[in-house]
Amino acid sequence: MAELIKIAVDAMGGDNAPAEIIKGCIDALSENDSIHISLVGISEVIEKELSSYQYDNERIEIVNATEVIEMAEPPVNAIRKKKDSSIVVGMNLVKNGECQAFVSAGSTGAVLVGGQVIVGRIKGVERPPLAPHVPTTKGFSLIVDCGANVDAKPSQLVQFAKMGSLYMKSIMGIENPTVGIVNVGAEEEKGNALVKETFPLLKKCPDINFTGSIEAREIPFGQCDVIVCDAFVGNVIIKMYEGVSSALVGVIKESLMSSAKTKIGGALIKTDLKKTLKNFSASEYGGAPLLGLKGLVVKAHGNSKSYEFKRALMQCVSFAQNNVNEQIKESLSLSDIQDGN
Repeated sequence: MAELIKIAVDAMGGDNAPAEIIKGCIDALSENDSIHISLVGISEVIEKELSSYQYDNERIEIVNATEVIEMAEPPVNAIRKKKDSSIVVGMNLVKNGECQAFVSAGSTGAVLVGGQVIVGRIKGVERPPLAPHVPTTKGFSLIVDCGANVDAKPSQLVQFAKMGSLYMKSIMGIENPTVGIVNVGAEEEKGNALVKETFPLLKKCPDINFTGSIEAREIPFGQCDVIVCDAFVGNVIIKMYEGVSSALVGVIKESLMSSAKTKIGGALIKTDLKKTLKNFSASEYGGAPLLGLKGLVVKAHGNSKSYEFKRALMQCVSFAQNNVNEQIKESLSLSDIQDGN
C-alpha cells in the first residue's frame, strides 16, 4: 500500500459537528484508501459518534482536545488562550509533521490566525490568501483572497495570482489558467489605487496568464479561472453569491409549487433541475485552502454537511499528491531570482 496521507480533522468545529463531520470522514475513508484521519476533539464525544459506524480502525484515530473555540470568540485571544482546543491541537499536528493537512468547519478567524501563527508561512510568502471555489456556467473559478487579507498590497495580490494559478493547474488540471483582477470596468486605467498599481505588475508577470480586469457580473460566467482581489472585495463577492443562490432556489421552488400545472412541470424536470443545481453548488468543491502555508489548512463552510466535508478531505489528498507547497516554494524562489533578490 502507498504511504498514507495523514489529515487532521477538527471534529468539534461547525454548525453540524460532530455528526456530519465524522460521517464525512467515514465516507472519505470508504472512497479513498490512501487517507488516514486524526479526529481532534473531545474524545468521549467522538467515540460515541464513531460507534455508529464500521470502519478501518487502522486509518482513523482520536486525538483528545478538551477545549472548543466558539464562532463568536476573538480569534487571536482564542488561539493564545485555548491551547488545548481542537483547532490549536490539530494545527500543531501539521506543524510537527504528524499530519500533512488540517480541515475545520469552525471559526474562520481562528483558522486564519492559527494557520499563520502555528503552521506558519512558506518562506517568501507575504500573506496567505483564503481561496474558495465559486461555481460558474463553465464549471468553477478560484477567488483569491476572500477572507484573510482585507487590506492587501499590490505585491501580495501578485503572489495570490501565482499561487492561485499553481493550485488550479495542479489540483484542477487546468493547463494554463486565466487570471483576472476584480475591477469596476474593463479599461486598464479604471479602478482604485490598489487595482491601478497591481494591474501593470500582473501584466508583466511571466508565470501567469493574465487577461486583465474582470467585473463582478462576469464572474458567474467563468470569464477567468483565477480571480484576484483583496479579501474585502472577495468576501463581498462570496456572500453575494450565497445570498443570490439561496434566493433563486427559493423563488424556483415557490414558482414550481404555485399551481397544478407548475407542479406537473416540476415533477417532469425534477431530476434534471437537481443535477443543474448540484453543478452550481459550491459544496461540490469542498473547502477553501489557505494557500502559502508550510502545511495545508482547509476551511470548510460553517454549515458543511458530510458530502462537502468529504470533498474537502479529497482536496487535501490532491494537494499532497501534487506537491503544491513545493511548487509554490519553487515559484517564489524563481521570482526572487528574476527580480534580482
